[in-house]
Formats: sequence, C-alpha cells, structure tokens
Amino acid sequence: MAALEGPGLMAVTAVVVNFNTGETLARCIRALFAGSLKPDVLVIDNASSDRSARDLAQQFGNHAGLQLLFNPTNVGFAKAVNHAVGRISADWVLVLNPDCIVGSATVEKLIDALQADPKAALAAPAVTDPRGRIEKASLRRFPKPGNALLTLLGLWRLARWIPALEGVPVRAERAGTDPVVAEAVSGACMMVRRSAFVEVGMLDQAYGLHCEDLDLMYRLQQAGWHSLYVPGASAMHEQGLSSRSRPAWVHRQKHQGMQRFYDKFQAERHSAPLRWLVRGGIWAHYAVTLPLALLRR
Repeated sequence: MAALEGPGLMAVTAVVVNFNTGETLARCIRALFAGSLKPDVLVIDNASSDRSARDLAQQFGNHAGLQLLFNPTNVGFAKAVNHAVGRISADWVLVLNPDCIVGSATVEKLIDALQADPKAALAAPAVTDPRGRIEKASLRRFPKPGNALLTLLGLWRLARWIPALEGVPVRAERAGTDPVVAEAVSGACMMVRRSAFVEVGMLDQAYGLHCEDLDLMYRLQQAGWHSLYVPGASAMHEQGLSSRSRPAWVHRQKHQGMQRFYDKFQAERHSAPLRWLVRGGIWAHYAVTLPLALLRR
C-alpha cells in the first residue's frame, strides 16, 4: 500500500478486523475513503462465512489504498491486529471496528490531537450509538472493584450530595469540546501512535474478544504514556453485528476478559478473600445479565 503523507503529516493506516459483518463493512470502508484525510486501509478477514469481505473486494478491488488479507481460520481480534501492524510502516494506526462509521474529519482530528501532545499514545472520538447517544465507553475509568460496585448499585447518582462520588462513572457528554486526558476511551475506534504500541508489546493475544483495549491503555499508562478523548471527533457504532449469531459466547468472552484484566493488574494487591469475592462478582454479573444478552440477539 502507498503511504499517505503530506506537509507536516506522517503516514496513517486503518486496520479493520472483519468477521461476518455483512454490508456494514463496506459502509465502514466507504466512510474512511470519504473523509478529509484518507488513510490506507488494511482489512483482515477472520474466516468469515458470509460475503462481507468478498463483496468489499468487488466494490473496492481497484482502490490503491485498500488491501485485504484472508485468514483461513479465525485467529482472534488481537492476533489479527498485531499481525496487521507488523506488516505496515505507518506512524499512526487507526484500529477500527468494522461496525464503526467514522465522521468526515475524525481521522484528521485524532492525528492532530496526538501530534499536539507528544506523551499521548492513543486517541479516540466520541462514539455514539445509531440514535446519536454517546456510548459510556467513550470516556471511562479503568475497572476497579469499588467503582464497579458503585456503578452497578447506581450509588454514583448520590454525587450531588457526596462529592467523593463525582466522576464515578465519568460522563463523556460533560467533557467539553477540547481533547482531554483519559484513563480509558473506546476501543471501537482508536488512533494509536505506532511506536508506543510496539513499545508496550501491542495487544495481549490472550484476550478473546473484549478488554484487550483496556489492557493496552493500562500498559501504555504504566509506560508513561496517556490516552486522549477527542470529543470534536465522532464515530457511529452499530454494535455487535458480528456477534449476534453467538450472544452467549460473546457474553462469556466479555466476562473472561474482565477477569483476565483483574488478575493481571489488580489481584496481587488484594487479599485472597477479596480476590475470590471479585471473581465471584464477575461471574455473578455474567449469570444475571446473560438472559438479557440473549434477548438482545
């Protein structure tokens, strides 16, 4: 693929991992090529059984900025992204879900924010659902047992009377218009400084489908970098298109990811009884919320 460069601009490549996303994949790629700053695009298809990647090849087969790779088996999201990053030389990598439609200036605004902040390794936009509501994951804290409990019980609503609860959870809609330093942002659309991404070892491939983004942001913070939430950039997220055929499996993957994140970064600081309480809480949440996940199919 040809590198995209210009005055004061370094190369940028969008990496999109696809698995059975139907027509949404083409809409995702079309939005990238319609933007004010057009990246190269590398699509990795994880052995889809639908025609999403093949149809994309037919629609954009002659586009110089697009490359498609077809994996014979589903190697997982993290491994596919790491493999893609190893193939490219771009200074900036946009890791983008195939069910995300970026705004016309999103790529440009994310890079501008990163270029203006040398210690920022990662930037993400305001990610909305199809109704235009900002998703909670757009601006968030790293999951901790205390914050999770306050959120689950709804006690954060008492913040007007208990100042210590302010910011649990973080409210993206209150962030203003300028980029802000964040503990964590949405992994559905994240621009990464490639040098920092490689420095911390890229994505942890032990995660199945969820929480590898939080893991990356946490390791970047440990290494002295930080993430940015860029509210002036936007992306619309048509959540879960590749997982509707297997909601129970996806729901389990989410909770396995939560436990891996806890075990990897927090468990050693807690007593044995607290560790078992947290792990039990994760799987109790799984059991209670599984019926709702199945109904949303």
